[in-house]
Amino acid sequence: MSGSHIFTRGSMTLHEMVKGEGIYLWSRDGHKFIDGSAGPICVNIGHGVKEVTDAVKKQMDEVSYVHSSHFTTKSVKDAADKLAELAPPTLNYVFFSCGGSEATESAAKMARQYHLLNNGPKRSKVIARWQSYHGNTLGALSMSGNIARRRRFAPMLVDFPHIPPCYCYRCWFGKTCDSCDLECARALDMQIRATGPEYVSAFISEPFVGATLGSLPAAPGYFQLIREICNEHGVLFISDEVMTGLGRTGKMWGIDHWETIPDIIATAKGLAGGYLPLGATIASDKVFEGFGEPFAHGHTYGSHPVVCAAGGAVLDYMVKHNLVENSRVTGEYMHKQLQDLYDHPSVGDIRGKGLFAGIEFVKNKDTKEPYDPCVGFNGRVVEQCYENGLLVYPGSGTIDGVRGDHIQVAPPLIATKEEVDLIIELLDKSIGEVEAQVL
Repeated sequence: MSGSHIFTRGSMTLHEMVKGEGIYLWSRDGHKFIDGSAGPICVNIGHGVKEVTDAVKKQMDEVSYVHSSHFTTKSVKDAADKLAELAPPTLNYVFFSCGGSEATESAAKMARQYHLLNNGPKRSKVIARWQSYHGNTLGALSMSGNIARRRRFAPMLVDFPHIPPCYCYRCWFGKTCDSCDLECARALDMQIRATGPEYVSAFISEPFVGATLGSLPAAPGYFQLIREICNEHGVLFISDEVMTGLGRTGKMWGIDHWETIPDIIATAKGLAGGYLPLGATIASDKVFEGFGEPFAHGHTYGSHPVVCAAGGAVLDYMVKHNLVENSRVTGEYMHKQLQDLYDHPSVGDIRGKGLFAGIEFVKNKDTKEPYDPCVGFNGRVVEQCYENGLLVYPGSGTIDGVRGDHIQVAPPLIATKEEVDLIIELLDKSIGEVEAQVL
């Protein structure tokens, strides 16, 4: 057998990249790309930051690995302190893992053990939303409502309840903004009562639904009502900030747009900026104080000294260069410029905040009719962008796991207005070229 032995996704040829700097990547065959989706929305501080590689080397020169049940290192303690400092008020306790799926699954197990220790022995169910995505491990996928990703593994998943998403462009309740009474949030109260509050441990949701719904924010007032419902029933609220945390939406945390404080936050992606795999579950004082015994969970590479050194350096760089504010200011500019894309007949909705945008494509703007899945519209746009030197993140099954196309546009938080202009110019060109093929 000749060639690479890498197990790749599908039959797509993977191009070998040899350099990354700022928001740019270069392939071995000489092509230059704008990283318009920050990898899969994780390269928050850009490529090639020397401070991160220096921190990694320093830690490796000292000690590369110790198991977290035996020892700790300064890099781990520093990273935890820095992350807790940036977390919302009362969320002060950090549990490190290796990525987003582990972070959300750790949050679910943390909620379960909290209730076991606080007179809630039956509380094990985590309620989530359809068309959400919380990770690829079986526990995280059980919580996820991403219909397409669940389908193959459905017989292996835990039976967790799901409620409708807050999807204003395609409201599951047939409401408009004028007639909305946040039925999608009130559905949580109904589901808790239907399941039995004594069986419900937590509710998990993304403030902005990332991969599945293309940077879709919840409606104004949504999470304030969710918080009230969780409080009423003694249910913990987990905010999945794997994609939206640490400045991506123009605030430190996505949930900050609703001025709501969760009980637990799961974060990853931008935490180590794509340099090394790092996730974290951040617990509130209330949750931490409810533990009279150690958290019965862990991973061999959790709290890895070298990885935490990278994470700490990324957080330092983010704060030093005021990247959350840059995401807000440059993000406002990006969303304003993106409005011009509505001139395309295929662009149905543009959404998001900060340097985090989603574009949903439709065949008919008036009826919001999607393209037939066999057209593969989002894939065509991604491929055309690639041909034009721009990387964006694709999404399909936006509506029901089968129908619907979107992409995400989310450059590193260091992006300038001039670079945003170039991204939108290439997007405009690429969408037009695909429309010429399809319409």
